[in-house]
Amino acid sequence: MNTPFDERLQLRGALQRRPGDFIAWVMLADAELGAGDLAAGEAAALRALQLRRDHPEALARLGRARWMQGRHAEAAQLLRQASRQVPQHPGIALWLGHALEDAGQPEAAADAYRRAHALLPEEAYMAAQRLNWQRRLCDWRGLEALSQQVRQAVARGNPAVEPFAFLSEDASAAEQLACARARAQAVAATVARLPPPPARADGPLRVGFLSNGFGAHPTGLLTVALFEQLRAHPQLQVHLFALNGDDGSSLRQRLRAATHALHEVAGQPHAAIARCIRGAGIEILFDLRGWGGGGTPEVLAMRPAPVQVNWLAYPGTSGAPWIDHVLADAFVLPAALEPAFSENVLRLPRAFQPSDTTRVVGQPPPRGECGLPERGADGRGLVFCCFNNSYKLTPRGVARLLAVLRGVPGSVLWLLSGPGQADERLRAAAHAQGIDPARLVFMAKLAHPDYLARYRHADLFLDTHPYNAHTTASDALWAGCPVLTTPGRTFAARVAGSLNHHLGLDDMNAADDDAFVATAVRLGNDPQALAELRGRLAAARDGSGLFDMAGFAGDFAALLQGLARPR
Repeated sequence: MNTPFDERLQLRGALQRRPGDFIAWVMLADAELGAGDLAAGEAAALRALQLRRDHPEALARLGRARWMQGRHAEAAQLLRQASRQVPQHPGIALWLGHALEDAGQPEAAADAYRRAHALLPEEAYMAAQRLNWQRRLCDWRGLEALSQQVRQAVARGNPAVEPFAFLSEDASAAEQLACARARAQAVAATVARLPPPPARADGPLRVGFLSNGFGAHPTGLLTVALFEQLRAHPQLQVHLFALNGDDGSSLRQRLRAATHALHEVAGQPHAAIARCIRGAGIEILFDLRGWGGGGTPEVLAMRPAPVQVNWLAYPGTSGAPWIDHVLADAFVLPAALEPAFSENVLRLPRAFQPSDTTRVVGQPPPRGECGLPERGADGRGLVFCCFNNSYKLTPRGVARLLAVLRGVPGSVLWLLSGPGQADERLRAAAHAQGIDPARLVFMAKLAHPDYLARYRHADLFLDTHPYNAHTTASDALWAGCPVLTTPGRTFAARVAGSLNHHLGLDDMNAADDDAFVATAVRLGNDPQALAELRGRLAAARDGSGLFDMAGFAGDFAALLQGLARPR
């Protein structure tokens, strides 16, 4: 098999013989960036630019390198410069869209994605990128046709569709498996596996966790208290492999202090990260990113650890032959879903999702400063909230949220502000359905403690479907705000339901949209019933095992010991 390493060696050899070969430098930049070697990719792109100043292909590669380095404004400038020279180049338009996303120019990113798709209308990757970004912008024009194109591509085994973005489609678990499996096969064809690891040594079991979320990020928020509790289990040695740089947050400091070692691997080539994991003697490796953005499936595909597990961050199957197990619970991944998972299913006796039980729910600003109405003597001013990301707000889901507002006079819906003109589009959707747009209130993204405090003003969290609240549901429940959800037929649609189930609040898991709306309207019009529900949640939060991280750590440690290879 000709691997990217082989290709890079061949290109380097060719450039030693012909150092003025512009095309070879461009190809080498692509190969180095594809292997995760950002420094080498940048150097190759700069050399190409020295040979042909301002050439669009060289500018595009340097822009891609800057984007991968997190230098988003520079990336957008370089890619825009390249795109102006070759406006009919779909690949450059696509990369420009990526850079503009991260440079804080969301509507311009949408224009770039639309142009890329218009240039290659039959290309599934272009359609999928456009679809994903339109969902984030709550721009539902042509959404159904785009979704159908993407689902048809998955059915044909096209590896171009990103599995994470595909979770937002109203697809079956079997379709999600097909999507992930096609992408995994494409990745597997580009890497070479490491030699088998040595026999297991005596001493503590070495457990690794690979993620780009070790900091002020949902993954860090969910795992930090668990890692702190695992310190009480000396038979385990916990290593974190951070694909993200140090963000200077207190969470990063806690994660570093809680574990045996935090390995800084951000920006390193895939092979170097895999060798780092192997060098640390990791025996069980948890992939805490999966197919989400910023992950490195290539590293996992190299098999740096003898046992590899999909857990927590990617709510679906990896479809990957290099992932042995998926960690779940009996609610979020019932037996009926097992055929749609490529991994062996491991289940904890509690909810699969840990959380930070040291979170303090502070006092929020007054309601008026949050844009919320004052609570009236007649019960008006009730606050429904949904702080899920904008891409989870589908036309069907928004319609049922608006139906709830219609049934509870004087209530408002508190939403997380989306990128670009997403808020304006949602207000327009409300107006089109006969709801005063002023009843939609938007909250800007805040530091986590400030955001968590806002839940004190919220009466009931209304979940999304088919991709429901995960970390956000945990936040709401911890802060005392009940969550109403509709458990679906995929892992991503069952996480909030799992949390409710393990709190003993199964009555908050509605059977369908009609039951969802009816339950929300009933609670919204019955202050006593809502108060009783909140009281039940408060008691369950303190008495159930959902937020018992010492108990979670014990169950987790026992499961790990069972996975360990014999000495």
